Amino acid sequence: MTGAIEDYALLGNCRSAALVGREGSLDWLCFPRFDSPACFAALLGDEENGRWQIAPREAPLEVTREYQQDTLILHTTFVTASGRARLIDCMPLDDAHHSVLRIVEGLEGEVAFDMDLVMRFDYGSSVPWVEKLDPLTLTAVAGPDRLTLRSTVSTHARDHHTGSRFSVKAGQRHTFSLSHQPSHLPLQPAFEPEQALLDTAHKWREFAARCPQVGEHTARVKRSLITLKALTYAPTGGIVAAATTSLPEHLGGERNWDYRYCWLRDATMTLLAFMNLGYFEEAQAWREWLLRSVAGNPEQMQIMYGLAGERRLPEYELPWLAGYAGSQPVRVGNAAAVQHQLDIYGEVADALCQAMRGGLPRLPRSAAIGRVIMPYLETIWRQPDEGIWEVRGPQQHFTHSKVMAWVAFDRAASLSEPTEEGKAQAAHYREVAAQIHRQVCEQGVDAQLGCFVQAYGSQEMDASLLQIALTGFLPADDPRFLATLAQIEKRLLHDGLVRRYDSDSGCDGLAPGEGTFLVCSFWLADVYVLLGRQQEAQALFERLCGLCNDVGLLAEQYDPQGGRMLGNFPQAFSHIGIINTALNLHRAQCPVRDRARCG
Repeated sequence: MTGAIEDYALLGNCRSAALVGREGSLDWLCFPRFDSPACFAALLGDEENGRWQIAPREAPLEVTREYQQDTLILHTTFVTASGRARLIDCMPLDDAHHSVLRIVEGLEGEVAFDMDLVMRFDYGSSVPWVEKLDPLTLTAVAGPDRLTLRSTVSTHARDHHTGSRFSVKAGQRHTFSLSHQPSHLPLQPAFEPEQALLDTAHKWREFAARCPQVGEHTARVKRSLITLKALTYAPTGGIVAAATTSLPEHLGGERNWDYRYCWLRDATMTLLAFMNLGYFEEAQAWREWLLRSVAGNPEQMQIMYGLAGERRLPEYELPWLAGYAGSQPVRVGNAAAVQHQLDIYGEVADALCQAMRGGLPRLPRSAAIGRVIMPYLETIWRQPDEGIWEVRGPQQHFTHSKVMAWVAFDRAASLSEPTEEGKAQAAHYREVAAQIHRQVCEQGVDAQLGCFVQAYGSQEMDASLLQIALTGFLPADDPRFLATLAQIEKRLLHDGLVRRYDSDSGCDGLAPGEGTFLVCSFWLADVYVLLGRQQEAQALFERLCGLCNDVGLLAEQYDPQGGRMLGNFPQAFSHIGIINTALNLHRAQCPVRDRARCG
């Protein structure tokens, strides 16, 4: 049985990722990319769908774990009646191979271990052909994939499992490496485990060392930066929303989505997180991914893309997987990729604007994209859409979508070239922005409540309305925004955390029920900073950071009543929230989205 979501820790090599539970079971792994079919899928099924467990034979008296400082190398320490031992897990940062490295180290006494390796390809559906090449090496092949296990202890086969029983004394180390390659190529040579461990630690520490001091929040910011880096697909610079698919927003429910893709919506906040901390190389790689992905006909611009900018992300179900905690269906791909969402144009324009403000060099393609996209947006901004939360109900005139259309024209005016033609273009963009602003203030405000609402004609609240102040659409102290904030606090704040909207109302076309959406709570803290409510902002930030698991990771959502994480894990948006809100608190201002126009 798989553990609670918060019981998992992340391993990654900036191309793919794995999740390891507290008891030493690696229950999720996709090779060679984040979005590849999983070869360990027990997270969404059971052990027969693939897992790799290394754990003491007798039940441990105590289990503790931590990441080696400033790295993504996981240390899990088991204390048993006979001794103490450590399991060291990592994915080596080496472009020459795609591997997981596991080392069992004896610390005190002698501890007996069992190793159980269940290799299954194509999300747990394909049992491979396993061949033992020598006493310490075996391969598993199914179709295009090959896994190679190399170890310092002998293994045996039983019922389509590969097992081993061994003991480790103080000072001893046993190593296991599992590497992936295309099955049609010659067997890759072995790598040296101990050197790979040292090299990987050095690379992670080199990355973390560039992080400036952020006062008392430095350790949290570093951990979130490392997590964000681990969710980056290094060959292209794309950043996945999460390492998993189909971890439920409601246990036993249908809100189970594939987040192993790159959302344009994350662009601005990601760029700011990197640039505000001096990570310009990562920021530039993300911006270039963004520009490549959206290039082309503006009518075909999508809300999300694949790791290299792929556009076809067809959604289908995996009926042989029972789902996490019985949450069905298990989905691969994401049909929301073809939804009509106006806010993405604002996100792209804001990201390019912030990149310029942050000191990244202006790219000719930025202006060219603007010349193509803005005329198209001018023809469609009055249309309804599916909105920021990708509802699967009817299209509406979502207030946030219109606000982000305003952002697009407001920022595009700042991106215009300093020529006579550019100045005329900027003036036109500001005129369109003013039109959108008037419409939103007329139709997005409920006369009875005196506040902005989720959609024109609705009385529903939506946490995305916090962006009205964070984008500079209105000052934070505008009476209409203050009334909106009061309604959000009254209707969406549950046990101190913010829900996206009232999912029980049926407005999104899905069965009711979900947790609180963590990034929305970070937005609320950012608004408190804007309003000078520092103590409330600090208290909310501490509450959110207190939800991190024992190794500093956050999922997409949290269930205050059940006291557990929900949704895909770890979630890039949540960790971007930690970084940007920490910076806002540290500077006592709000750089998340600077209200001043780009100069």
